[in-house]
Amino acid sequence: MAELTLTHDHIRATTVNGTDVFNAEGKHIGHIDDIVLSKRSGNAIYAILSFGGFLGLGERYHPLPWQSLHYDEGLGGYVVNVTREQLEGAPSYQRGSDPDWNDPDFDKRIAGYYGFPYL
Repeated sequence: MAELTLTHDHIRATTVNGTDVFNAEGKHIGHIDDIVLSKRSGNAIYAILSFGGFLGLGERYHPLPWQSLHYDEGLGGYVVNVTREQLEGAPSYQRGSDPDWNDPDFDKRIAGYYGFPYL
């Protein structure tokens, strides 16, 4: 398999929003709705995956640890090693009921669910 080389590394958050997200098999599972940043470090903490619903109804938002994503130029989107079934049981919220982003228990729940260390 040929190795892909990124043509550039920097990207604006407004460009990332709306980018498609695929599972490891290359199947479309949603798109990035938003990004959560650390105020202290400036690093991206979560990509908010919009998943499910139809025409915006019943749509759920799943905070994915940023380090769980990698960009695939061939697909033109991000790939995450998560199945649709795993997403259906993952921590999520609906529009208008955002979680408390400063709640360490929420962070621990997400990190634990996806198998990442809580930082």
